[in-house]
Amino acid sequence: MMRQTPLYDAHVAAGGRMVDFVGWALPINYGSQIDEHHQVRNDAGMFDVSHMTVVDLRGPRVRAFLSQLLANDVARLQSRGKALYSCMLNERGGVIDDLITYFMDEAWFRMVVNAATHDKDLAWLRLQAAPFAVEVVEQPDLAMLAVQGPNARDKCHALLPEAAVGQLREINPFNAVEHGEWFIARTGYTGEDGYEVMLPGAQAEELWNRLLATGVKPCGLGARDTLRLEAGMNLYGQDMDEDVTPLESGLAWTVAMGDPRAFIGRPALERQQAAGLRRQLVGLLLEGRGVLRHGQAVTTPAGPGIVTSGSFSPTLQRAIAFARVPVRAGPSCTVDVRGKDLPARVVRPPFARNGRACEGIL
Repeated sequence: MMRQTPLYDAHVAAGGRMVDFVGWALPINYGSQIDEHHQVRNDAGMFDVSHMTVVDLRGPRVRAFLSQLLANDVARLQSRGKALYSCMLNERGGVIDDLITYFMDEAWFRMVVNAATHDKDLAWLRLQAAPFAVEVVEQPDLAMLAVQGPNARDKCHALLPEAAVGQLREINPFNAVEHGEWFIARTGYTGEDGYEVMLPGAQAEELWNRLLATGVKPCGLGARDTLRLEAGMNLYGQDMDEDVTPLESGLAWTVAMGDPRAFIGRPALERQQAAGLRRQLVGLLLEGRGVLRHGQAVTTPAGPGIVTSGSFSPTLQRAIAFARVPVRAGPSCTVDVRGKDLPARVVRPPFARNGRACEGIL
């Protein structure tokens, strides 16, 4: 039986078409995925992301633990509420998960991990935390709403006490504030501004209804996927996994190799760098009509590749994709779409942000 978030009844009442997403009953859309996509790009939409896992890490040595655990550098986290995106690697340099970590104080960091990797993430965290005497505390009673779009912040501010709004107006992207039991982060997975609000599950439906009343429209998993792909954001399990390193996944910028810190997976990445990368993750623009999908074969002058994520882009009005290809693939390739080799152009993501195509894409 699928698990339900605290907003399940609200989704059904709003006409959500419910599907099984890694064991959770979540809406794929509420009618038109395209309309929901444009709603986020042009105004404000909201997503129920309560299936994701909030984990609190506590103990006097938690920073030392995270310094070993994460490929990105937690030394950058100095101010309360500051967030860091990073990969958590295995010894082979493969990606166990990609996640966000928030600094609260020297004995408390908060982490948000993916639902699809919940079990292995928690097992890995507890295994690695034990030598540091760090307590790993899952927070299953928290719900999480992502409110995204150019008007998302203003519409959230209209619902909050002035004291909280004053704090929120001052924070930069990738920072968070606490307001009572609420944890409000200026983060997201759409390429638009907005907040991800963690709050007690019993309070989630009231916030949902108040956001609805201000004109924030509900959006499903379908729009979330096209938005993140346009924004150049990886999806775990497709664009990277335990057998692929961040260097092969367009995530080298998240790996802090410039300091001597001995994080898990570093020796494997150093060996890969020394040998020279053979594969890279690139963006593709289909030159003609057709749909790009995960798993399609790619042919380049340097050898074969594969589409890792693909979709029709509502913003660009054409098919886009991520593909893993040889490092000398060149500026063009073909993709096998239903038995036909269709031409595509190799580009550097992101494809679109803030409601428009990125420079050099079209």
